[in-house]
Amino acid sequence: MTPPSKKKSAPQARLVARDQAPRSLTDPREMRALAHPVRLAILESLTREGPLTATEAAEIVDESPANCSFHLRTLAKYGFVEEVPGSTGRARPWRRVALGQSFSEDQEDPAASIAAYSLAGLAHERVSAHLQQFRENIQTYPKEWRDAAFTGDTLVYLTPAELTEISTEIFEILSRYRERTQNIDQRPPDSGPVQLAASGFPLPRTPSGN
Repeated sequence: MTPPSKKKSAPQARLVARDQAPRSLTDPREMRALAHPVRLAILESLTREGPLTATEAAEIVDESPANCSFHLRTLAKYGFVEEVPGSTGRARPWRRVALGQSFSEDQEDPAASIAAYSLAGLAHERVSAHLQQFRENIQTYPKEWRDAAFTGDTLVYLTPAELTEISTEIFEILSRYRERTQNIDQRPPDSGPVQLAASGFPLPRTPSGN
């Protein structure tokens, strides 16, 4: 009698975070905990590579394993990362809890506004540093990437409602390929990490009011 064949279980998706939806931040303690360059670098590494041990993260962010372990534990304390469930052995891999975070600098709590302002400033600095790094090393990228890369800005006259509408449309575009960030297996073979950033803000008026 032939034994019944065992069903092969489908391979588990290589997910970067437990939850794809960004986490909304309002607690100043959480924002202050996140506003650290090494912690932001570790979160970026977990986004790009998937789960990492403290030693693996240390190699990427150029810090000591002990330092990365400390920062990972701090991030875990405030709910930004967690140990991968079912992990065994001494070296435990960590993963993100949420794929990203959202917050506003305009908070009712003054302490939360200060913390959000600090976190936003650090995030903007990281984006600027990435752009500067690309510009300094642009010739090391293949031509198709050099041709595809872009930066630009323009001055327009908008109402607050129109600026809000543009912001919504832009963030819909920025989120279009979010599934590839969350699931490593969804990334096309010829794809690569790309920083997408956008901003829109009012400028000081000229003396004539324009």
